[in-house]
Amino acid sequence: MDKSSGVGVLDKAAVVLGALEAGPMTLAGLVTATGLARPTAHRLAVALEHHRLVGRDLQGRFVLGPRLGELAAAAGEDRLVAVAGPVLTQLQESTGESAQLYRRQGEDRVCVAAAERPYGLRDTIPIGATLSMQGGSAAQVLLAWEEPERMHHGLREAVFTATALAAVRRRGWAQSVGEREPGVASVSAPVRGPGGRVVAAVGVSGPIERLTRQPGRVHAPAVVAAAARLTEALGR
Repeated sequence: MDKSSGVGVLDKAAVVLGALEAGPMTLAGLVTATGLARPTAHRLAVALEHHRLVGRDLQGRFVLGPRLGELAAAAGEDRLVAVAGPVLTQLQESTGESAQLYRRQGEDRVCVAAAERPYGLRDTIPIGATLSMQGGSAAQVLLAWEEPERMHHGLREAVFTATALAAVRRRGWAQSVGEREPGVASVSAPVRGPGGRVVAAVGVSGPIERLTRQPGRVHAPAVVAAAARLTEALGR
């Protein structure tokens, strides 16, 4: 065990996570690897599972949980935002519409970068704005590649369906018409981190009058290309 921090429960939780770095473990294996008493190891593993820091594989063994990947992705947010500016500017200029980059944060999504249409009717989303995951093409993208349990949880309050998310995964982009806000349409595509996990959604949005009721037909290629550029930049 590493040098104690003085907070015993955190030290023990860190030992559990460190042991699982070696791969899936049964409770007995966890007890052996950590030196913790069986009730303590079980209590900590289940508590960590509640917070998604620990998960279970198909055999019921303890494994590192998905929350760790999400935290690792969030740690790379500065790099994502740093490379987003030029990509969003090019996307805005090529489409003529406002461009945004969203990350999921808990049960919401947050706009972490944007390039606004300089004039005329536009959909303005301030950087730092928190939006619902219940509607909009970016919400669809951020939910479409989630683990099944979390996806189904998100669909309970969403205006889109599981069938819609299956279509998003199949074609690689999402569109929405009046989902997030009446009169607004949008197109979004997934940005992936080095491990291939979806870490953000990039897209354009504007009035339905310009984007039409099939906005993907017009703007999907440009949005998908922007997502690919951001994914490539994160992989360097």
